[in-house]
Amino acid sequence: MKQTLQLKLSQHLTLTPQLQQSIRLLQLSTIELNQEVERLLQENPLLERAEAEEDGARAEEVPLAGPNRLSEAPERSTSDAPDSNAAEARGAHDDAPDPSDFTDYGGSGGDGDWGGASGSDDDDFYPQQVATNTLRDHLNEQLRSMSLELRDRQIVGALIDALDEDGYLPSSLEEIAELFPEELEIEPEELSIALKYVQSFDPVGVGARDCAECLALQLKMLPPDTPCRAEALKVVDGNLELLANRDFTKLKRLLHVDDAGVRSVRELIRSLNPRPGAAYAKTEANYVIPDVVVRKVRGQWVAALNEAAMPKLRLNRIYADILTRNRESSNQQLAAQLQEAKWLIRNVQQRFETILRVAQAIVERQRRFFEHGEVAMRPMVLREIADMLSLHESTISRVTTQKYMLTPRGTFELKYFFGSHVATDTGGAASATAIRALIKQLVGAENAKTPLTDSKIADMLGEQGIIVARRTIAKYREALQIPPVNLRKSL
Repeated sequence: MKQTLQLKLSQHLTLTPQLQQSIRLLQLSTIELNQEVERLLQENPLLERAEAEEDGARAEEVPLAGPNRLSEAPERSTSDAPDSNAAEARGAHDDAPDPSDFTDYGGSGGDGDWGGASGSDDDDFYPQQVATNTLRDHLNEQLRSMSLELRDRQIVGALIDALDEDGYLPSSLEEIAELFPEELEIEPEELSIALKYVQSFDPVGVGARDCAECLALQLKMLPPDTPCRAEALKVVDGNLELLANRDFTKLKRLLHVDDAGVRSVRELIRSLNPRPGAAYAKTEANYVIPDVVVRKVRGQWVAALNEAAMPKLRLNRIYADILTRNRESSNQQLAAQLQEAKWLIRNVQQRFETILRVAQAIVERQRRFFEHGEVAMRPMVLREIADMLSLHESTISRVTTQKYMLTPRGTFELKYFFGSHVATDTGGAASATAIRALIKQLVGAENAKTPLTDSKIADMLGEQGIIVARRTIAKYREALQIPPVNLRKSL
């Protein structure tokens, strides 16, 4: 076969390492971004965090590159577009020293320096881990105060170890008995007696096998003259489903009481704790760091970046000076790390610039939401913001995912401001978020004795010009975690 040479011209898209890093940083949340930056700080010696004191000293020397900060929000003109602000900042940065030498990103913001030289006693304070007493520890302390034989103490301790975080005993006594060695010859009666000991401990209701037994244990610990105590015991003993389904007619017939009696029994049962061990469970709060803060400035809603969420990075001065003076082949590794550090600083800056542009566009489109709340939310899709900012729709999706906005009405994910629309009889459109808010208002103002059905809510919205099917109302109601009409009925 004869060999030939051919020239072929074609176009294809190539993702450079810098572009790949930019896309990856854009889709990370603030917490994930800080974790990624921390990892790169440990791997790259050319990269370091900018100290707060040095940032303050360099604020006059090197103008900040990038969008407005939170501290600059009051001075920002509402007519300025994000692009023009960024262009002005870049133009001012051209007169500054070469960013390849000492590039800073962050500015003078940030929290106080823990390592300051003030010499006060507060500087030596370090937050301490608070020791929490678990449910198992609390029960074992009560067990140690009891005068029991070693065998009985071990059996009771085994039952304590078998409890879950809510204080329930999920395993049967037969299953627990199989866990003991056969030579101990544990009798079922011993386990039953040990369970009685556990159920006598504080908190009341611990050691129950199910919710009904837990509530019954708490009711039995009440004084015998407690009003409606006998009726409440009758309800929790096999009739809790009637109370859960709000079948008040059968409850009145079962307890031989009137509406006031059923109401008193229900209030007594609702005052009990169905999860006695929850107070000793370890709970970790999931904090959300807002990327953008929205406030009203001179009658206009303006978005500004949250400095606390922005990592402050710069190049290491010592290594940068060495590479500037000695450009030899032996320093290729440091040169590559220098380039990677520059890419990271530039991509982090570009990330926050893009977030601010998208956030400001959302604020401009949803201005009525900040004025009047959820009922004034307008329908909006990702393509509207993408066309407005000349960005790709996938970029808007990455920016709005796990990015949060702090507003006077609360903290919201940027994705929250996007939603489908429902047609109105005037030819317009209503946002799904606004419809959910209307449903919540209607249910909150309904008569508890005659709650609104999904069909009735659909008719009431239709009177306001919003055409919504009953199935759509049910879907929105479930999304709001509002129970159906039969479970909202009250006496």
